Amino acid sequence: MKDITLEQLLEAGCHFGHKAERWHPKASEFIWAEKDGIHIIDLAKTKSGLDAAIAFVSTLAEAGGTVLFVGTKRQARGVVKEAAVNAGASFLTQRWIGGFMTNWEGVHKNIQKIIKMMDDQKNGGWKKFPKHEQTKMGRYLNRLNVDYEGVLMLNDLPKAIFVVDVRKEQSAVREAQRLSIPVIGIVDTNADPTGIDYVIPANDDAVGSVQLIVSAIAEAYKAGHDKAEKEALHLSEQAAKAAAPSKPKTEPQGQVSTEKTEPVVKINEAKTTAETEKKAEEAKEEKPAKKSEKVKKDVAPEAK
Repeated sequence: MKDITLEQLLEAGCHFGHKAERWHPKASEFIWAEKDGIHIIDLAKTKSGLDAAIAFVSTLAEAGGTVLFVGTKRQARGVVKEAAVNAGASFLTQRWIGGFMTNWEGVHKNIQKIIKMMDDQKNGGWKKFPKHEQTKMGRYLNRLNVDYEGVLMLNDLPKAIFVVDVRKEQSAVREAQRLSIPVIGIVDTNADPTGIDYVIPANDDAVGSVQLIVSAIAEAYKAGHDKAEKEALHLSEQAAKAAAPSKPKTEPQGQVSTEKTEPVVKINEAKTTAETEKKAEEAKEEKPAKKSEKVKKDVAPEAK
């Protein structure tokens, strides 16, 4: 995840706003000056807004959240689609589907329907229909894919949306605000920043400006998502090691454990010492008895 500098923002043309006569009064907080009838955007505020948006997107992706990239204007379609595909994010570039978030249940049914039709087409499920019916179904599926192409992977509402032009995508912004979904947006001098959670003041018409900002947000999303996957893999490996049964310690053949043999040796030594002491006592008792027998034998001849 690279850091965007002021020089890069300047070279991309992020500082050019609209004509002064088309400005929005609430955009005055990030307008630096007016030159030749055109407002100039303060790039220091552009950088601070972009850094805050990047940090938010990265943290959201690490927590497993999804971000929906929205850019339906002609200059932004290709840029938004390419960046979102590389980052593995969802996107809408042809048009905003009305009620996409406020009527999510109906939209999700359409997504499931498209996925089922695509599976049937691949697996030969359409062969039971006549050829003209298959042609009609193919055209219908192609029309649906044009609008739903970038959101087929969504299983739930996005946790945030990123909008290239908040003025053009007013419907998306309103639906997100109604559902309290955070909005990240590129705000030009002719737009109202009210209601945008993460404002990025910049030129939303120049391709270079849009590409630089969209790429930075997409890279932050991808970095956070990759970090979350690595942590999940690490935790699963640790859980697998903890669940694995521990193997008993085996000692090499021919080597006897000293911990077990030492008590046995001590017991054997105690037994031998006890036996020797007993034999010594018995031997002492036998010697007087033999002497008395010898005396008796010597006395007996004298008596005769």
